[in-house]
Amino acid sequence: MNWSANKIQGSNAQDIAGSIETLLRNGELQAGDALPAVRHLATQLGVNPNTVAAAYARLRDAGRLVTSGRRGTRVAGEAVMPLPAAYVVPEGLRDLAGGQVDAALLPQLRAGSWSRLLQVPLAWGASTGELSDDEELLVMAGEWLASQGIPNESVGVFSSTLDTIERALRQHARPGDRVAIEDPCWPPLLALLRSLRLRPVPLAMDGQGLQVPAPGLLASCAAVVLTPRAHNPTGTAIRADRWRALRRQLRTCPNTLVVFNDYWGLLSGTSLACADALPPQWLYVMSLGKPLGPEMRVCIAAGVPDLIEGMRSHFALGPRKVSLWLQRFAALLWRQAARGKGRGSFANMQNACSTRRQALVAELQKQGVVLEFGAGPAQGGPEGLHLWLTVPDELAVVQAMASRGWAVQAGSPMALASGPAVRISVGAVERRDVKRLATDLALAMSLQARAVY
Repeated sequence: MNWSANKIQGSNAQDIAGSIETLLRNGELQAGDALPAVRHLATQLGVNPNTVAAAYARLRDAGRLVTSGRRGTRVAGEAVMPLPAAYVVPEGLRDLAGGQVDAALLPQLRAGSWSRLLQVPLAWGASTGELSDDEELLVMAGEWLASQGIPNESVGVFSSTLDTIERALRQHARPGDRVAIEDPCWPPLLALLRSLRLRPVPLAMDGQGLQVPAPGLLASCAAVVLTPRAHNPTGTAIRADRWRALRRQLRTCPNTLVVFNDYWGLLSGTSLACADALPPQWLYVMSLGKPLGPEMRVCIAAGVPDLIEGMRSHFALGPRKVSLWLQRFAALLWRQAARGKGRGSFANMQNACSTRRQALVAELQKQGVVLEFGAGPAQGGPEGLHLWLTVPDELAVVQAMASRGWAVQAGSPMALASGPAVRISVGAVERRDVKRLATDLALAMSLQARAVY
């Protein structure tokens, strides 16, 4: 210990916690340093021990301190950092883990459209410092939101789903707050919460999608992040009856922000159950990365005006804005893909992904594999790129599949309380692959499967 406990000051819990925060920020308190015992610090400051205990509890909730038995209270280590930006498939394996749409299905800008894009100068807006978004993209976004039943009075353009959700949580939550998320969940979201020192609260899933949580759980959360359709990794949608039950609970939580991550929106065949009954605090987020390609770092967000305005102001302090040239590119591709029916259209992408997913589901069922999140009804049933398969031994299945030439995603990075599973992404699955893939999965999931060393 290379710091003086006498530097901690304050007569109430807030001031004592603030004093410790100052020591942390200026480096006088380092990870692993021990703090004085509660009673010792209370005597030193001339306050009730409960006051010191409350200050320590506040910093523990924020992830700044940890308490472990006889070791007492110490400074926590660094926050968990986000997952690596890119997943690298081992050489020689087919990628069923990456989770991207088949590149052959993505729209390509028509030759005639390039002239419109090239008319946009790279210095567009630079002379005035203009921070507004592209009008054509905002028109497209407004039309889309209206078609889905989502209010479009306050809309912003951001860089990605994760970037947008992060800015919303920074506006609405503080370290130590609880945030409810689906379990299993999208892995980057879990990493984001931990890096922001927010505490994830699992919301259980079943074959019908998101379960209604116990009364009072949502009231304890600053925010809830939900996937309204094509949930990653199960493919399920929020059913209308369950959303009504959730909405009734949220009426008693007027300060709880509900974030809808509708990443599959442009490719979905399922209506939004939440559209007609949004909660008091809400944010709708739709990235263009899946329908237009992972390099299209453009995300549309709509929500309550104060939240969107705060997010835009925060965005302007860093990136300032999403490239207007990129926004116009996205608008042109979006309009082209939405109107078309053939190769490169949203309709073709949706049909191809659905056909691949359903073919694999049908073949797995033939192989006797029980699917907790199966085919479901045509409207509101599982869709998207992913299958979530409960397995007896996660590591054994991943290794067994690798030995047969397939890279699949282990479920543990996506789980809080749910059991062992694997995620299969169908973006790279071709029709001729389906039978062999289903056979290999059934064998890997059987009781006879053993880990490969």
